[in-house]
Amino acid sequence: MTATLRSLLRHETILAILLVIVLAALATQSDRFFTTANLLNQGRLMTEVGLVALAMTFVIVTGGIDLSVGSILGLTAILLGVFWHNLGLPLPAAMVLAVLAGGIGGLINGLIITRFKVPPLIATLATLALYRGLAEGISQARSVRGYPEWFFVLGQGEVWGVPTQLWILGVLVIIAAVILGLTTFGRATYATGANETGARFSGIGVDRTKMLIYTASGLVAGVAGVIFVSRVSTTRSDMGTGLELDVITAVVLGGTSIFGGRGTIIGTVLGLILMQALKNGLALSGVKGDGTIVVIGLVLILAIVASNIFSRNGDG
Repeated sequence: MTATLRSLLRHETILAILLVIVLAALATQSDRFFTTANLLNQGRLMTEVGLVALAMTFVIVTGGIDLSVGSILGLTAILLGVFWHNLGLPLPAAMVLAVLAGGIGGLINGLIITRFKVPPLIATLATLALYRGLAEGISQARSVRGYPEWFFVLGQGEVWGVPTQLWILGVLVIIAAVILGLTTFGRATYATGANETGARFSGIGVDRTKMLIYTASGLVAGVAGVIFVSRVSTTRSDMGTGLELDVITAVVLGGTSIFGGRGTIIGTVLGLILMQALKNGLALSGVKGDGTIVVIGLVLILAIVASNIFSRNGDG
């Protein structure tokens, strides 16, 4: 198979074609689907998952997984309310401290995985429960409301007609794509996932790379938590429950190998858009939530099987 044909059959290309087909099909089912208001609202709704998915792409490219991101988001949301409402800190300081707390949560994940050699699945499954328990214990089932109006600009406002958080997501997509695709750190990330032992023998700081990635995952989950609170105007300990499943689905749908060593940010973005389009389009068409989950699962299987078939043919 020629290099040109192989590049055309990349997972991202297949996914882009699938996305166009799905968008066209959903547009025929509802007049409201392709309206500007609906598309911008869907962009607003997918931002939290999108932000976390960017960091998760790095995590999964290393051959790891982070199941604690939803719990970190929930803990960050609760701490934001506690720092501002209970401790009386200025809201900007509370926002920064809450995001830093998310980073500390990610750093703890990295330490458990690199220093104590606990498999990422087990380590982050444990911290998923730990951070969610902390969020529930700190909140005592109480929510915090009454945030100042300027705070809602982050989650409910617009800049030049586009939701504020979409600008944030767009900037971070560019930064993540550049880091993963064009930097030494990105190459170290791929090398770690492709062959960790070989990467160590090549002089790559595998543990340092993993530490930075898991810490960044926690920080980004913290940022997503602050945006989430701004969007829904309150804090609750159950915020972010199940978020990790949507994030991992978007990343894997985007072509990132769960075994590590392969994945792109553009693939993750395409996977994210496809997943959100299916959720929204099917809801507008009258399909219930459980039916949407089934369709997303089938699309995920279809995309992965098609990609594997083409890549096998390309290798042959």
